[in-house]
Amino acid sequence: MLKKWVAGILLIGLAGYMCWNIYQQFSKKEIGIEEGQQAPDFTLKTLSGESSSLSDVRGKKVLLNFWATWCKPCRQEMPAMEELQKEHSDLAVIAVNFTSAEKSEKQVQAFADTYHLTFPILIDKKGINADYNVFSYPTTYILDGKGVIQDIHIGTMTKKEMKEKLDIH
Repeated sequence: MLKKWVAGILLIGLAGYMCWNIYQQFSKKEIGIEEGQQAPDFTLKTLSGESSSLSDVRGKKVLLNFWATWCKPCRQEMPAMEELQKEHSDLAVIAVNFTSAEKSEKQVQAFADTYHLTFPILIDKKGINADYNVFSYPTTYILDGKGVIQDIHIGTMTKKEMKEKLDIH
């Protein structure tokens, strides 16, 4: 009789341990570049020479945009991104420039000045674009306040589309 009790307790303990492990696997967000995953953190220099990390804006919704000055669709959506940044203090717009494909950082600065951009423009000489599998410009990642990827959009977005994807009104 004692053996049955011990065996039963062990069986219940093992089942509980197995359930806990399954729960842990499904409840934690893996770091990755797909929807539902924690966006990989990175640190890059801004146009003004300061260091900026993706984790610096934790707690805010993030519009993470990968772009280049020679990208015509990028030029079309930059004004909408600037407007959103100004209208929503709970939103962080971060623009990662494909700097290794640019003529110079001065060209990137001239672009930012032309469009009166106030959000951080990060200079990507490290290959963050490649880490995020960006093959087409613009590519935009929408992150929630915890840094989890909610949406990935390849191509130009209108302000209305940005607001819908960010779930802001």
